[in-house]
Amino acid sequence: MSQAAAPTIFDRRLLKLRLARALRFGPETFLLEQVALDMGERLGAIMRPFERALDLCSPTPDVAQMLAARKPQLLVRAAPVAEALGEGDWLGLLADDEALPFAPESFDLIVSGLALQHVNDLPGALVQIRRALRPDGLFMACLVGGQSLSELRVALAAAEEEILEGVSPRVAPFVDLRDLGGLLQRAGFALPVTDVDTVTVRYDHLFALAHDLRAMGATNALALRDKRGLRRTVALRAAEIYAERFSDSDGRVRATFDLVWLSGWAPHESQQKPLAPGSAKMRLADALKAGDRKLDD
Repeated sequence: MSQAAAPTIFDRRLLKLRLARALRFGPETFLLEQVALDMGERLGAIMRPFERALDLCSPTPDVAQMLAARKPQLLVRAAPVAEALGEGDWLGLLADDEALPFAPESFDLIVSGLALQHVNDLPGALVQIRRALRPDGLFMACLVGGQSLSELRVALAAAEEEILEGVSPRVAPFVDLRDLGGLLQRAGFALPVTDVDTVTVRYDHLFALAHDLRAMGATNALALRDKRGLRRTVALRAAEIYAERFSDSDGRVRATFDLVWLSGWAPHESQQKPLAPGSAKMRLADALKAGDRKLDD
């Protein structure tokens, strides 16, 4: 029996068009700059070199620039659109993170910054990434997830319900941190790790947030979006609701971005293995009793 195709959540062609437009007119990169900085620190804590590295479809070259500073023997930047390739000490090519053009075991490090939240088949993409890694190679990525833009989602839904008596999809669904560890294991990664950094950005009003999202190429590209766009009356009412519910004492509004981190290793015989069931040398009850001794003892 053939495997069912993944549902089409995002209009991938529209996403690429909007990213290309944002890059032509001047992108907003503060989130990616922070991700590149944090990723560099995380890689710096790993005491081993990575000689063949891939930046997989990060929207701007910030992550590739961080990798280039580590001076690998080979650095490939796979960009989603030509405008995103950038110039630097890397081999640039156009690629789709849902259909990787690389042979098995091509890299010992694959990273991705703020790209994988827009794939329709995340489990399939993770399987391809694992196959492109050499044994004991590392995959590390950051994507927008969790409760990101929950304030915007609430304000838009409330305004549409009030004015149109119905709600259309406006903000993309985001992957939950609790699901990612299981997805990494299903894709064949060893030693999977996930965590989240919550970033709160403040704006004068909803329309300033919308401007930044447009400059990130991250406005609504859901396949089931309302093609007519957002009515002016709904947008104005959403801005009022946003200010009423999510503003600070100075009148500025908050926007939440959950930056979800995930990492895993391509399996290798040298890696630490979990103990087999029944192989423990001490019973849990005995360990708990040992920890209950008085300080004098």
